[in-house]
Amino acid sequence: MAVRKRKKRSLTRFIAPLATMMILGYFGFHAFNGQYGIRAQLAMELRMVELEKKLAARTAVRNQLEARVALLNDGTMEKDMVDQYVRSQLNMAREDEVVLLINK
Repeated sequence: MAVRKRKKRSLTRFIAPLATMMILGYFGFHAFNGQYGIRAQLAMELRMVELEKKLAARTAVRNQLEARVALLNDGTMEKDMVDQYVRSQLNMAREDEVVLLINK
């Protein structure tokens, strides 16, 4: 009985390590450059800092507006405040008054 031996090709022993390296390379690349990778995380953190600054500025403006509105609520309305508000909204003045416009 004759036994045939196949000669092992040198290329076949490199297929599994090569495939493994390609898969690791693919996932490594996307872990760094992907949509949720390291670069994207750094960009999101910078954007978050920028948006927190905007939020702080807008919160301060809102607090100022709430304080002004609190002066106009029922029971605490001051005549001077109401008079100033109405005049600025209607752009009106009395005949004997001098108006100075100040940009804020």
